[in-house]
Amino acid sequence: MRMKHEKYYVPEQSYWPIVGAIGLFLIALGAGNYVGGLKSGDTGIFGYVLLSGIAVIVVMVVGWFKNVIDESMAGMYSKQMDRSFRQGMSWFIFSEVMFFGAFFGALFYARMVAVPWLGGEGNNAMTSEVLWPGFEAIWPLVVTPSGQTTEAMGWQGLPLYNTLILLTSSITLHFAHVGLEQDKRQQLKLWLGATIVLGLGFLVLQVEEYVHAYQEMNLTLSSGIYGNTFFLLTGFHGLHVTLGTIMLIVMFFRVMKGHFTPQQHFGFQASSWYWHFVDVVWLLLFIFVYIL
Repeated sequence: MRMKHEKYYVPEQSYWPIVGAIGLFLIALGAGNYVGGLKSGDTGIFGYVLLSGIAVIVVMVVGWFKNVIDESMAGMYSKQMDRSFRQGMSWFIFSEVMFFGAFFGALFYARMVAVPWLGGEGNNAMTSEVLWPGFEAIWPLVVTPSGQTTEAMGWQGLPLYNTLILLTSSITLHFAHVGLEQDKRQQLKLWLGATIVLGLGFLVLQVEEYVHAYQEMNLTLSSGIYGNTFFLLTGFHGLHVTLGTIMLIVMFFRVMKGHFTPQQHFGFQASSWYWHFVDVVWLLLFIFVYIL
């Protein structure tokens, strides 16, 4: 007796992965040399290399998204394919957890191990005097070994506003998801659009925060371990918010074209998962970077 197997769509070989690899290489090459040349003022052509890498990545994302959307709308995907997508997105988010875990680990090590050690805790008094005479083991560390002094970013003002914005965006996205599951298209469009506006508002306020830090607080990426951890954590989070906002914008245009049904909408669900993950990361950032 012949068994009936569920179909599993296998796409043709794609050139988008190699295009993405080229774009990432250009970004790494351009960003590394551009930042390295900022101090001397000799950035050369690396700013253009960075922009070209970003352009290549944008082209890749648009092209690859289009291919996947066309395949989905053509009915090529089965339930097994849907399970594969869910597993892939779950592992992707797990990798992002590990990514931010490394930076939170660096922050923990700096605050709980390196700073007390430099302050002479335990039997390190002599070592402390040799490495950094007169060092005070306090956090945030606003004085660098070269004597540069900066201000610490407080949690009130823009950081608090951005926290409220992201928490609100998770609520609006949930309402949008409920609208999709209940086939209420107007509710879906309204709340999804509101989420996108909130995401863009967060990015605008973060840029304003960075300008304030550089111009008025003397808080820069070169401001010792505090400046390093502050900008790396908040900067990479801002990059993820940008990616999440782009994903939601793509979902919005798909919704406007009539895509998704209450039964089949994993593209929207995956974007929702990612956005909620980004919100949780920011909440941890707000507590451990701004408040504590």
